[in-house]
Amino acid sequence: VLQKGLKENFADAQVSVVDCPDLTQEPFNFPAKGICGKPRIADVGGVPYLIPIAQKEKVYDLNTVAKDIELPGAFILGAGAVSSRVLGINAELIPIVKTKSEKKPAVNGSYIAQINPADKGCLLEKYSNKYTDCEFGLLANLYASEGQPGKVIEVKANGRTGELNFVSCLRQTLEKHYGEKPVGMGGTFIVQKGKAKIHIMPPEFSACPLNTDEDVNNWLKFFEMKAPLICQPVIVSRDPGFDLRVEHTHCFSQHGEGGHYHQDTSPDSVQYLGYFQPAELLFRIDRPQETHLVGRD
Repeated sequence: VLQKGLKENFADAQVSVVDCPDLTQEPFNFPAKGICGKPRIADVGGVPYLIPIAQKEKVYDLNTVAKDIELPGAFILGAGAVSSRVLGINAELIPIVKTKSEKKPAVNGSYIAQINPADKGCLLEKYSNKYTDCEFGLLANLYASEGQPGKVIEVKANGRTGELNFVSCLRQTLEKHYGEKPVGMGGTFIVQKGKAKIHIMPPEFSACPLNTDEDVNNWLKFFEMKAPLICQPVIVSRDPGFDLRVEHTHCFSQHGEGGHYHQDTSPDSVQYLGYFQPAELLFRIDRPQETHLVGRD
């Protein structure tokens, strides 16, 4: 299914089932070997807690989320916002956490991407270099598993010929094939070659309400960042009525760049390599009562 869909948007695409590579190794350096074992997706909070006006009191903890999704000790990957209570500012969170279990403390391998106050560029830092908690704020889309080795879906795609980004292509392919049945996936992929359009939220929340997508885009800071970028997508083919964010991807790198992935900007030369696992369960945590569709891109 995925290969067929990717070939409509990329010059070359191959999808196969392989053994998950050891994700504790380069370039990932994750605190777990794989993305297998009781795979599940959690959509926590939501964009309505960020815009039109940020509700800064919305703070969560990944260790608590792991219990809420009935998988204490889960290995969690995904995309979210930092806890402004901890950092004192707003920034992108690239969560990579082996949550605490009865026997072991949490191992936080997350990154933060923020606007560098010095030069207004990207400042990418390891979370654990400054902080000891596992908090996040406002919203997150998370893929959780036991972090075990096992069989995964390997996706290779080179040379983008269509308009869709890599993640949207995967999601829309699933939606087209499975229709009413929601299918969720998570994991990691690398932009191996080329460049990508990435945004980082400003350190200050907007004082004026952000009421349209145009308002949001004027507020966000956009960058072109270079490969290799290690990305963490969370995808649900369609929203079965839980006010989900159906796709959300954050990325980091070893060269100081990272943030929220939008699209590659070098379609001819781009190369993607990804490892995915379909999720068995979906959890919706602290769904906003008042909602809208602004800023979901």
